[in-house]
Amino acid sequence: LKGRVNISGAKNAALPIIAACILTQGTSRIKGIPRQLTDVKLMEELLCFLGLQVNHSGEGVLEICTEKENLVTAPYELVNEMRGSICVLGPLLGSRGKAKVALPGGCVIGQRPIDLHVKGLQTLGAEISFKDGYVVAKADRLKGADIYLGGAYGSTVLGTCNIMMAATLAEGTTVIESAACEPEVQDLANFLIQAGAKISGVGTNRLIIEGVKELHSVDYQIIPDRIEAGTFMAAAAITKGD
Repeated sequence: LKGRVNISGAKNAALPIIAACILTQGTSRIKGIPRQLTDVKLMEELLCFLGLQVNHSGEGVLEICTEKENLVTAPYELVNEMRGSICVLGPLLGSRGKAKVALPGGCVIGQRPIDLHVKGLQTLGAEISFKDGYVVAKADRLKGADIYLGGAYGSTVLGTCNIMMAATLAEGTTVIESAACEPEVQDLANFLIQAGAKISGVGTNRLIIEGVKELHSVDYQIIPDRIEAGTFMAAAAITKGD
């Protein structure tokens, strides 16, 4: 086709899905990873720091598996570089019972708010404190609950992702009201479902998650990036091209 382009995988879908591999057993194969992006490279580095093995098995393909399950600290040096790294909080807490994650940018909670993340995890039964620029969370096992994630600025994408990931291995049923509905949130939900999670309401602002005992590895394709696709659409319109 004239002017044909291939759209890269969506970064904002890739980051939480890479983080979600903390929850799975075995080796997951994630395709469509936009490797040229710094945020993706930082997330890969963070997972290695947390005891996961990350290998590149082809163009835009990551193979991820857990080697050590006792590592729970996401250090400031890495989290400071990328706000999206906060999405390791939920899967660490859900699978390892503990998490120590630097606050995004190392700042106080009021400046880069993660209050809805914290509220949701506390509702699931986590004990959370803040110390030396870190959020420290622990729970023997999370328990399902009804959680409202609406806030002054609307629903939270990363907050929805964090709570959904944590709830997949919680005991009982979790209902998230005012959940974010973005395609990237839906993609994470579909990844988790393929890995064995029980999630309904995908694509709506009401998610229902029935906790399971474990998640297995998957072979998954990341959705294309909608902003990149829109950019090429605009370019074709502006140039009156194809």
